Amino acid sequence: MPTRERKAQYFTRTKSLLEEYRKILVVGANNVGSKQFQQIRIALRGRAVVLMGKNTMMRRILIEFLEEQGGSHPIESITPLVVGNIGFIFTNDDVNEIRKVINENRVPASARAGQVAESDVVVPPGPTGCDPGQTQWFQALNVPTKISRGQIEIVSELKLVSKGEQVGSSEAALLQKLDIRPFTYGLVLKSVYDNGAVFDAKVLDITESDMKAKFTNALRSMASVCLKVGYPTLVSLPHSVADGVRTLIAVSAASGYSFEQMADWDALLNMDPEALAALQAASASAGASGDAGAEEKKEEEEEEEVDVGGGGLFGGEEGGGY
Repeated sequence: MPTRERKAQYFTRTKSLLEEYRKILVVGANNVGSKQFQQIRIALRGRAVVLMGKNTMMRRILIEFLEEQGGSHPIESITPLVVGNIGFIFTNDDVNEIRKVINENRVPASARAGQVAESDVVVPPGPTGCDPGQTQWFQALNVPTKISRGQIEIVSELKLVSKGEQVGSSEAALLQKLDIRPFTYGLVLKSVYDNGAVFDAKVLDITESDMKAKFTNALRSMASVCLKVGYPTLVSLPHSVADGVRTLIAVSAASGYSFEQMADWDALLNMDPEALAALQAASASAGASGDAGAEEKKEEEEEEEVDVGGGGLFGGEEGGGY
């Protein structure tokens, strides 16, 4: 098929995807091979569409799509994101589920000299399979080693490269010699377009519990400020009512005037001293019994652990000796 016809089909298909799907994931595709792309497409089949192409073509398609929409469309916010080796994933599904599929299709990769470490690179202790003649090479990298059973053995765990640092040629050679593949290659989610809104992929890491915690803290701060300045709002009103009830109870207790909500407090304040002492003793004994029960349960667990750990170690079940 001629190149012009292929481009026309690509333009038509991309525009139809822009009209059909409400969510677009902008992904980085550095070091991702064709086989890996095929696996990702298979995993997303029926849920999302992966589209790759030259940035100039993508920008031109977006411009033409905007012109066809009258020059004003939320998709315009994606245009500045078309930079570098990127692609689009179109979906109407849950973005978190699509991201999960993307992360599951990452493949391990060896470290290369000059590459920026995406995570800390740690060399574990243990035998290396290298002969003792290579000891100096390990010493040059400050790797703690010893000779064991005719081969070099790494004594303790070593942090070779920190996250964000460049991998040197010596570090890359060591990792290849030890057959350690510390990194992974795959699509990297950068930004998300959702119904006209564009946000960074890190926003997806915020869970519902995080949102609830932040909202609760904001309400508490707002209630504190409102109570301090004496400005009533919906968030401060429950606290103001509670303070008012406490004040009424205090005034009622001091003046002898009673009302319906004061009945329980009147019964407590006018209780016979002996009955009050008995009530306090019962409350104290209930607390003590609860603590004793917890302590007893803890002791039983410790006894069970001792029995399991020492029973029949030396052949005898009842204290048999040698």
